[in-house]
Amino acid sequence: MSLNFIQSAELPTRWGTFKLHGFFDDIEKKEHIVLTLGSVSTHKPVLVRIHSECLTGDSLFSLRCDCGSQLEESMRLIAKEEVGAIVYLRQEGRGIGLLNKIKAYHLQDEGADTVEANEQLGFDPDARDYSVCESIFNHLGIVDVRLLTNNPKKVKALKDMGIVVSERLSIQTGQNPHNEAYLAVKAGKLGHLFDKD
Repeated sequence: MSLNFIQSAELPTRWGTFKLHGFFDDIEKKEHIVLTLGSVSTHKPVLVRIHSECLTGDSLFSLRCDCGSQLEESMRLIAKEEVGAIVYLRQEGRGIGLLNKIKAYHLQDEGADTVEANEQLGFDPDARDYSVCESIFNHLGIVDVRLLTNNPKKVKALKDMGIVVSERLSIQTGQNPHNEAYLAVKAGKLGHLFDKD
């Protein structure tokens, strides 16, 4: 993999001023970004969220998923701790792309669940790849993470790269009547871990 660091700049937000880092993957031709707050180059565990792009949830405020609310909650929690990172990966729709995601939404409108919709379009239920995180963490000096995720596959992916995951922190937010079935499928078919309440 050939991941190149491009540049960093300040990004003021309502939670505080983060540093925005840009990376370019020469092989996949994708741009990825990381938001950091405070000094993340430490041997202490760093609060980290690995967040896959979700234009509909992150930018268009969709209630079909919990993505946008998870991103906001991650920024709030990192600001509260004053140290942390959000790795924002450009892999829309669990890796199938934005236009295919709209096709999947159409199939869901007709009764398929999120996994069935991806499979009907010829995709894996979850085609995301976290391998760029290794180069990103090496660049930033992150060696040990407290991972904000409900997805055990993210934990395994990082551990397989040799990154220490000292803790997995559940991030449950954004539940509403429009995404109840979606969240149930994430738990039942994709193995996401949610607190019982």
